[in-house]
Amino acid sequence: MTADRKPERQLICETRQATEIIMKTRIFPKTGWKISEISLGCWGLGGQYGEIDRATAVATVRTALDAGINLFDTADAYGLEPGSSESIVGDALKDVRDDVFIASKVGNWARRIGHPFTFSHPLHIVACCHASLYRLKSETIDLYQCHISGLEDPDVFLEAFEKLIKEGKIRAYGISTNRLDVLERFNKAGGCTSCQLDYSLVNRDPEQDILPYCRENNIATLIRGPLAQGLLTGKYDENTRFDDAVRSKWNEPPGREDYLGKLRTMRSFQDLTAKHSWTETALMAILNHPAVTTVIPGAKSPAQVQDHVRASDQEFSPEEKARLGPA
Repeated sequence: MTADRKPERQLICETRQATEIIMKTRIFPKTGWKISEISLGCWGLGGQYGEIDRATAVATVRTALDAGINLFDTADAYGLEPGSSESIVGDALKDVRDDVFIASKVGNWARRIGHPFTFSHPLHIVACCHASLYRLKSETIDLYQCHISGLEDPDVFLEAFEKLIKEGKIRAYGISTNRLDVLERFNKAGGCTSCQLDYSLVNRDPEQDILPYCRENNIATLIRGPLAQGLLTGKYDENTRFDDAVRSKWNEPPGREDYLGKLRTMRSFQDLTAKHSWTETALMAILNHPAVTTVIPGAKSPAQVQDHVRASDQEFSPEEKARLGPA
């Protein structure tokens, strides 16, 4: 090691802010797992939200770990090079694997790269799982999720998931979808443990159907997009243009109209930021819903992780909760 290069652990510690925050946990239904109410979404670690070097990506994961986060959500499709997010998560957590929960997903990778896998046979899913395990440097995946939000026939995935459970390759399974009909079919046909869904202050539709269903059926919820792909951090305005692979859709119609509409909705909650930052407000609002198990905001730096975890140390006043309306 050269004299001017700091050990990775020292780099990680220096990026943390002094904090007395104690991360709250919630029970993951059907498993008994105690999960941090704020987890880490690892999509951005693979570079699709803009450039990030591997050392920073690993430091981001380790900062989350040090802050009390114990669930890390990734997917085989995440990364400019599919699978790179899983590889980073595997490297960052290999020495603490027994102390954390890793969630991954299957179903989108083949679509992204034009692979001939059609997921028409359970062995397609099994093969993808083995590849994910290799990248994650793990013998098992705690939560394996179907990554096809419009899945019409769940039988092939369910057969594969049950096989993987029997073989000890996964511990539980679920699906990522915002469609109630898809979740209902998936849940009724097998042992669905969780649903990952998009839910935020600028997308409250899940309050009408899928969140009540999850609560009634004891299904854990992992909330993706609680910051609306960064919009709810308060950093962007009408003049912002995006150059990353994901949000560039907001630069031109019809995506531009969607973006501007979200900005208007966001600003209708401006009064809630009098005592809290936008990031804290956005995460606290989602954690306020009784059907929510954990939120999984993405982060590309240790500083962003610290911004997120502060939401676990605060609560809305009764007046602020009333402002949000009934959950």
